[in-house]
Amino acid sequence: MKQKFTTITSSYYPLPIENVDTDQIIPARFLKATDKEGFGDNLFFDWRYTKSGEKNPEFVLNNDKYTGEVLVAGKNFGSGSSREHAAWAVAGFGFRVVVSSFFADIFKNNALNNGVLPVVVSEDFLAEIFESNKKDPKNTVTVDLETQTITNNGTGKKENFDINSYKKNCLLNGYDDIDYLLSKKEEIVGYETQHPGL
Repeated sequence: MKQKFTTITSSYYPLPIENVDTDQIIPARFLKATDKEGFGDNLFFDWRYTKSGEKNPEFVLNNDKYTGEVLVAGKNFGSGSSREHAAWAVAGFGFRVVVSSFFADIFKNNALNNGVLPVVVSEDFLAEIFESNKKDPKNTVTVDLETQTITNNGTGKKENFDINSYKKNCLLNGYDDIDYLLSKKEEIVGYETQHPGL
């Protein structure tokens, strides 16, 4: 059972870079591990750290003025290889939501399977969120999964986003695929009782 997804109001980290691929999200040399532990430490590793291993003060994740459970990224986030480790790293850092105007399909599904909500917004709305953050790094967005809306609290503007109904149900209830099946146990047993021999 994962953490249930409730309405989130949070400040956010701005990453206005387009075409961020999974190798930039989590470099290939970190893929040897077979569990999710510690992947958040290596999120955007080659951008977060210099070659000598020191934190890069220019990179957004190292800037103390930014906080929150939301990452706002440029268009086409998560392209490249299908590694699920990219979603592990995003979740491991503490992000519950990633906002972009376009996601690679495989990353999008991997994120949903790991309790991270990918929110697709229009390019105009994305630009507005970035602009609000420039004016106030503590600006917040509110993501309401139940109503499938995201609000820029700096301007009050709101957009709807799409999500697969099954994935929405899983996020709202904190289910993975096994948890979902277990939640239907009584219905399954009832059906089998009414239809013996099938």
